[in-house]
Amino acid sequence: MADKATEKPDIGSSHRKIVWIAATAVCTALFVVLTLCLQVPVFENYYLCLGYIIMAVCLYSVGTVSGTFVGIAGIVLYCLITSGVRGMPGWAIGNLVIGIIVGITFKLTRRLRQKWLQALLNFIAIAVSVALGILILKSLTECILYGQPMVVRMGKNVFAFVADIFVLELSLPICMALDRPVRKLLKL
Repeated sequence: MADKATEKPDIGSSHRKIVWIAATAVCTALFVVLTLCLQVPVFENYYLCLGYIIMAVCLYSVGTVSGTFVGIAGIVLYCLITSGVRGMPGWAIGNLVIGIIVGITFKLTRRLRQKWLQALLNFIAIAVSVALGILILKSLTECILYGQPMVVRMGKNVFAFVADIFVLELSLPICMALDRPVRKLLKL
């Protein structure tokens, strides 16, 4: 029986946790930077939120919890920098829903051998999660906070819905291309 003082601690588990935390923090910062610095206008007051690319890659390669945190913390920081709390609660709740649904779907579909089926299921998960997160929950949150009718909030959030789906769907090939290098870099 080995003496407690001479036993070597398991640093593998601790190392993985530290790498996971660091990767999540870096991805959160990248989310904010891309959202702030690369604004591509598509509608009247809406632009493509390119931070979603980072969120999607994180969901795909690092995991659901990490990617969801990136989406929530990234949008909270972005809103605090640009406009204060206006819009933040609804968007953060929307990103929570998107992160959970898309992250779980990515985890389940990555084992599929048929790439077309994987892409189809991921595509559907993104569409459903953005509809639920942005069109419904973000609109409902803003309806409650600002006292506007639900139909008005949903009408305004249609633009965000379309823009967010577009970026997330375009992120799928990026996720697949970066998966192996990211996992190798992070030793996941």
